[in-house]
Amino acid sequence: MTASVTDEPRSGLRLDVLPVTGEPARLREVRDLLAANDLLIDEDVEFFVTAHLGTDLVACVGLAGSVIKCLSAAASVQGQGVAAPLMQRMFYEAVDRGRGTLFAFTKPCNRLTLESLGFTFLAEVPGAAILLENSPFALELYLDELRAMREPGDRVGAVVLHANPFTLGHLHLLRTAAEQVDVLHVFVVAEHAPGAFPADVRLRLVREGVADAGIDNIRVHRGSRYIVSRATFPNYFLAKEDTRAQAAAGLDLQLFRQHIGPALGVTDRFVGTEPLSVVTASYNDEMRRWLQEEPSDSPPIRVHEVPRLELDGEPISASRVRAALEAGDEETVARLVPAPTLALLRSQFFSDRQEQ
Repeated sequence: MTASVTDEPRSGLRLDVLPVTGEPARLREVRDLLAANDLLIDEDVEFFVTAHLGTDLVACVGLAGSVIKCLSAAASVQGQGVAAPLMQRMFYEAVDRGRGTLFAFTKPCNRLTLESLGFTFLAEVPGAAILLENSPFALELYLDELRAMREPGDRVGAVVLHANPFTLGHLHLLRTAAEQVDVLHVFVVAEHAPGAFPADVRLRLVREGVADAGIDNIRVHRGSRYIVSRATFPNYFLAKEDTRAQAAAGLDLQLFRQHIGPALGVTDRFVGTEPLSVVTASYNDEMRRWLQEEPSDSPPIRVHEVPRLELDGEPISASRVRAALEAGDEETVARLVPAPTLALLRSQFFSDRQEQ
């Protein structure tokens, strides 16, 4: 159901903040309102702003990091000025938490509502999802930074890595890609996820690993909120897992093809084959569709899947490294990661053993 805006806010509207750890009965009301509009609560939502008329919950919106989610209004208040005060209160709450620039995800039917509230359209997966931002300048400022780093070349490659941590498998992917292009831009996902190595550490390990390998046509960049982040991977409002994955991939990849790739002159994108993660494998499948095949005003970007490097018959992966760390298996870790990564992991996980 579309959340509508009118010139005059509905009188008698009461706005409240509801943490997700708050009252179970109030959270059930939110879930019921979302369910009535075929929406779900994403697990990373921190709190909701709710709107009541009398005792009836008539609208809600949630915040996860800098991402507005779960915007929903009851049919009884459509077109009665509920969305504007609801979103204004959410803006105040976000600014109080140091989050001035916000993304918003919703169904395409809500585009006009959010644009009327000051959001700028960024990308759409038709019939599934739209991505907007509450700044008309933020994306362009980021693209200006990228344009300043553009280098000449007939073939310019790109790779996006989480590198949690950086492994010999990642290094193999980068070396293979770098051999096929004049310059290779590597983006290290900047957003911190629970249980992950900090973004600054992951970025440093990629840079040190590339330098140690002597690959001189690679440029390593910190990722942004426009590249494989919680912002570009919504999963709260689409009920089917396959539809969720396709919508997330479509939004992220359209931003890359239409904005990030052209800013750097990217002609080719490289990715490792993914035998372990269903989500990542689905993303790889969608990459060809959105970067190469879908009609677009931007030129296509060729997609290359690089076979994963294996050790003892199994792919080298960051998850395999983390499992070895959990098991205290320093010998296996040493066979899976480059020297700079190994030095860090030894200092953090095996320092007691080295002192004995």
